[in-house]
Amino acid sequence: MDFKDYYATLGVPKTASQKEIKQAYRKLARKHHPDVNAGDKTAESKFKELNEAHEVLGDPEKRRKYDELGANWRMYEQQAQQGGGGAGAPFGGGWTVNMGGSGTRGGSRTLTEEEMREMFGGEDPFSNFFHTFFGGPEPGRRGRQARTRAQKGDDVEQTLDLSLEEAVRGATRRLSIKQDGHARTVDVRIPPGVGEGSRVRVAGEGGIGSGGEASGDLYLRLRLKPHPAFDRRGSDLYTKVSVPVTTAVLGGEAQVTTLDGGALRLKIPPMTQSGQVFRLKGHGMPRVGKNQERGDLYATVDVQMPAHLSPEERSHYEALAQLERQKNHSAA
Repeated sequence: MDFKDYYATLGVPKTASQKEIKQAYRKLARKHHPDVNAGDKTAESKFKELNEAHEVLGDPEKRRKYDELGANWRMYEQQAQQGGGGAGAPFGGGWTVNMGGSGTRGGSRTLTEEEMREMFGGEDPFSNFFHTFFGGPEPGRRGRQARTRAQKGDDVEQTLDLSLEEAVRGATRRLSIKQDGHARTVDVRIPPGVGEGSRVRVAGEGGIGSGGEASGDLYLRLRLKPHPAFDRRGSDLYTKVSVPVTTAVLGGEAQVTTLDGGALRLKIPPMTQSGQVFRLKGHGMPRVGKNQERGDLYATVDVQMPAHLSPEERSHYEALAQLERQKNHSAA
């Protein structure tokens, strides 16, 4: 029987803190979990090794006893064999396999030996080295004890703030997911057209399942940030377009900036009033899953009065005022 180097299994130094051990275990367990490596015997074997290493190093008392083995582990092996192994193992029994928060909110969930057996078809999930030094029922007699239920991993929900520009073109966000004291990063694709309160599902990024059950899902509840120039109403967008008073009176063109940074030419008919609304078809928000279909953009005219007048401009306005007085006098 070979000595098991649990530190090497988890890829951490012997000086690693309990937090570092749990983080290393969680990262590797997700990578090699049966849910994401269906039928991969190498990943299955690695997952068992990781669980065994974390069962020992993740428990401060078991870790202390394991560290005592050192180079003298053969002596302990002989003592264990003389004592018959199993419950008489030198470091005593107890069966808990810490899964680092795989099933319940607010703390670590413990997998029993039976759950591990259900996950791997009844096979012994632990090595002879583990049984010899850390107890547990003798091989061949395990798996007929308390029956436990398999459990799907918890779903996790998180709020995500999104700009209106990201909502119109879609976005990829790298998120830090914190659960049960651990953190991991997840790349999430947000489709174009999402709105306030939309819920985006990221399959398999919730809590890890037990007993062979699937992991839970991550749900992102979207919250749109206010925009200084655009309002969104369903799939339509609303904005303002500034028009000089001369253009409003005589007619002409105005430029409307779109949410994605483009520019549209809007025809302004003569005598356009401030507050008049023009519809620009197909320049609103895309519809989720139907990027070729878009809402409309509505531009509200904001007639701009001049802030300053040159002498020549003043003379023209005075002449215009004179014409207005004559018009009103004739009408009277």
